[in-house]
Amino acid sequence: MGIFDKLFGGGKKKVSKDTAETRGMHMPDLNIPVDEKFTIHFKKNGGKFIYCDSFTEVSEALRNIIQENSWQDHPFYFLDPRLKDKFSKDQLTFTDNSHKSEVFFTTCEHLVAQNGSILVCSNQLKEKKLHELPANVVVFATTSQLVDTIGEGLKKIKKNYKQGIPTNITTIKHFQSTEENADDYLTYGSSTKHLYLLLMEDL
Repeated sequence: MGIFDKLFGGGKKKVSKDTAETRGMHMPDLNIPVDEKFTIHFKKNGGKFIYCDSFTEVSEALRNIIQENSWQDHPFYFLDPRLKDKFSKDQLTFTDNSHKSEVFFTTCEHLVAQNGSILVCSNQLKEKKLHELPANVVVFATTSQLVDTIGEGLKKIKKNYKQGIPTNITTIKHFQSTEENADDYLTYGSSTKHLYLLLMEDL
């Protein structure tokens, strides 16, 4: 299966057409796996999702994203130094100056199935606010970072950082407008991002 054939619909599990399309946005979630629930809500938010079995597929997907958007000559803005090491062989150009980039490249703390959002904190953003970041965002995450609710994600952050809970905890949850969310008043005034999620299987 080609890497871009995995856009929505992707991964090892399929979301039934009935589940994704016939339930209203505000109806209670069915008792479905966390990964499927996340996919449904993430899609409603307008995000682009690519499931990868390995880091080799992550690198391939990233190259395709760069080609698709003509970002070959655009440095990637980053605040998490782990990314620069992780992707050192991918011939990316990095910058720590947001004014010199159209793309923010980041990790995250958790992926929240409850509303399809990306939970981030000062580990990814430092003290930056979402509106200060470039409009294009590429997130690298793993399947072990999926959680059901924001509350569960916050508990895991508290547990993982006993020496000092990070600050600037927030969620990125409004991406491109879609037919499903175009009239959602909850998105008004929010910082909308054009977002790609590279999700690597690690379980």
